[in-house]
Amino acid sequence: MADRSRTEYSVRNTTAAMISKIVAILMGFATRVVFTHCLSESYVGVNGLFSDVLNVLALSELGVGTAITYALYKPIAEDDFEKQKSLMRLYCQFYRLVAGIVFVGGLAVIPFMDILIKNQPGVDHLIPIYLMYLANSVLSYLLIYKKTLIDAHQLSYIGEVYQMAFLIIQDTVQIVLLITTHNFILFLVVYLICTLGNNIGISRKADRLYPYLKEKNTVPLAREERKGIFKNIRAMLMHKVGDVVVNNTDNLMLSSIVGIVSVGCYSNYYLVIGSIHQLVSQLFRGITASVGNLGVTEDCVRVRRIFESSFFVGQWMYGFAVIGLYELLNPFVEISFGIQYVFPTSVVLILCLNFFVTGMRQATLVFRDSLGLFWFDRYKSLAGALLNLIVSVILARRYGTAGVFAGTLVSTMLTSFWVEPWMLYRHSLKISVHSYFFRYIFYTAVIGMAGIVTDALCRMVSGTVWDLLLYRLLICLCVPNLIFFLCYCRTKEFAFLLSKMKYMLGKRKKEEEGHHA
Repeated sequence: MADRSRTEYSVRNTTAAMISKIVAILMGFATRVVFTHCLSESYVGVNGLFSDVLNVLALSELGVGTAITYALYKPIAEDDFEKQKSLMRLYCQFYRLVAGIVFVGGLAVIPFMDILIKNQPGVDHLIPIYLMYLANSVLSYLLIYKKTLIDAHQLSYIGEVYQMAFLIIQDTVQIVLLITTHNFILFLVVYLICTLGNNIGISRKADRLYPYLKEKNTVPLAREERKGIFKNIRAMLMHKVGDVVVNNTDNLMLSSIVGIVSVGCYSNYYLVIGSIHQLVSQLFRGITASVGNLGVTEDCVRVRRIFESSFFVGQWMYGFAVIGLYELLNPFVEISFGIQYVFPTSVVLILCLNFFVTGMRQATLVFRDSLGLFWFDRYKSLAGALLNLIVSVILARRYGTAGVFAGTLVSTMLTSFWVEPWMLYRHSLKISVHSYFFRYIFYTAVIGMAGIVTDALCRMVSGTVWDLLLYRLLICLCVPNLIFFLCYCRTKEFAFLLSKMKYMLGKRKKEEEGHHA
């Protein structure tokens, strides 16, 4: 497949993903505002806690999706339909097993509910509510596995369209129900129905695009091929353990050490921070399949050039985002949810640092997974998970909420921060990792400088909380991007991306002229 096709696929997938995520953020924000005003802080906390419990149970997925997706890139590039059928059959069997494990594991959590929740909240029907969350998690594994084949064919925009449509329906109905009934059970019923509808819709679309999926004469994979996939699954299990412990145990620690109300506060911040992270990360998800195709058709020099450009885009976007988050989070939360949900500035700073460090890893992670390198840094995730648990518990007992998030930051810096790029450069890009860290330091220095200037200007603003939000927003939109442009406009990465943009705009103009001719 030509680079031109990869570029077009990447642009289309990224555009669809960005639009879908913007819609998700706006609808999710509207739903959360109504949620916090129609239900108590305890319901907000329970929502965040049960979501994290089931994310932990999702460990049983073992990273099968990533391993199978990587295995699909080569047969897709070679139009090997039989191999694709065999891989999807294996994938189906895995996910049915996973759904069963999640269901049984979820039921096993119920006797320990008193330990998970410190200071039991005034929430009626707590166990039935948890069972509905569990049912939604189990349903998410059924049928949706076919979406992987669509994504691997560089058509992930299709799944984004389905997801966006059902999300709009779900959030609209949930908002109406919250306002009219204040009933949390009905809120969750809509959640379940839309999850099932989305899965069925994508599954049927996959069957229409790839009719060979319905053929029964599937040849089992050869023993060596299955062995290679199982090896990658074992590696992804280690990554999954690490990611879940580092990213999805904060609410559990807050609930058991600090209290369920703190989970409600963090859930509102996470709604904003997580939404921004997902929005920016869509840029990388949109190129995932194209990077996989790149890895099986191009040499390491070409791969390295694309990675450096992706890293450059990521640091600009995450740098701009982290400056804006630091300046705008507290006034935004105060206006949207109430002053009782506002964290101290020290906590916000740690949350923003975690956001930035996680964001700077995205380019590396996309290339690692797309190029099938997850075996080489498998132990890193376990080390990071262990460090996170130890450091977070120690710091949480002394510093409370800030200590939980500081533990996440420390464990990431001691493991993922340096191991992931070192592995990528050694096993794929074939050059010293020193150039990566030089870029990282340079980019961080520029972002730090932009942040200091922006913060100084924002501190000059006074007035009501609405005034602070509006004027700081204008400053954050202009100042960081102007500084970035002045610092980067002569770099080769900026020139490369500019040429790609000109190419795509020129191609679109020619297509429009052709339609008018």
